[in-house]
Amino acid sequence: MAERKKPFETLHSLLESLNAPEPAESDKDEDAFVSDDLDEILNTTYKSPGLRWRLTALNKALGSLRKGDFGFIFARPETGKTTFLASEVTYLATQCAGPVLWINNEEVHDKVKSRIYQATFGVTLDDLLQNTQKYRTAYLESMAGKILMPKNKSFSKHEIEKYCKRYKPSLIVIDQIDKITGFNADREDLVLGAIYQWARELAKLYGPVIGVCQADGSGENVRWLTMGHVANAKTSKQAEADFILGIGAIHDSGWERVRFLNISKNKLAGDPDSDNTKRHGKMEVLINPEVARYEDFKK
Repeated sequence: MAERKKPFETLHSLLESLNAPEPAESDKDEDAFVSDDLDEILNTTYKSPGLRWRLTALNKALGSLRKGDFGFIFARPETGKTTFLASEVTYLATQCAGPVLWINNEEVHDKVKSRIYQATFGVTLDDLLQNTQKYRTAYLESMAGKILMPKNKSFSKHEIEKYCKRYKPSLIVIDQIDKITGFNADREDLVLGAIYQWARELAKLYGPVIGVCQADGSGENVRWLTMGHVANAKTSKQAEADFILGIGAIHDSGWERVRFLNISKNKLAGDPDSDNTKRHGKMEVLINPEVARYEDFKK
């Protein structure tokens, strides 16, 4: 029996191979190159629609989200970031082949999930309370399993990668992205830069990634937030993003329901119906927190 035992070195190598991360698709075929066919290139990057936004204003300005796209939204606290996510992600999820992985580092999970219910149907909390069975059945029929929200109170890089490998999401949402752990550097801005680089790699492997972070104090009571209002960053965070969307709000009476969307960076390809004059546009939209929706201004 002893002579049948494998050497310790062989066993050690086997264990290492089992624990090794799964190679990226680009590593599996060393002879894979980008096509020279212009029709194929344009169909992939422009003509074929990706994930479209609920807000017409964003479809005109940003266009579709496609695999490889990474961007982030930012705003001051209590501006409506969660409402924005609920409004847009419930619409994006209906177009996804795989699930949406929603990493929630911010609010209570069940509270966010109730906002997702409201945004899905455009109804108030009272409507949900009075018609619980109706909306529960409708949600399970139309949205069950489409938005996955792990219950963790905090998330590491390694944990999110495990969720991605297991569930193969078509869209990843990370709120708040700056709180992801597992990165080391000498300065905070370099740590954040590493997080955003990692998020870009997730987008290449699985599907578009939307991060959420804060605006600093200089963005309080400001309509049009720019890259300079992004909290805890010099250029490390901004450099990694394909798009950056600031959500501004002012305290003036009569403007409580107006939100000011400013696209301060946009490297997305867009769609045939996008408007190139609005690629870095400023847009006024309405927030309807009672039903967890953002809405275009009616013309």
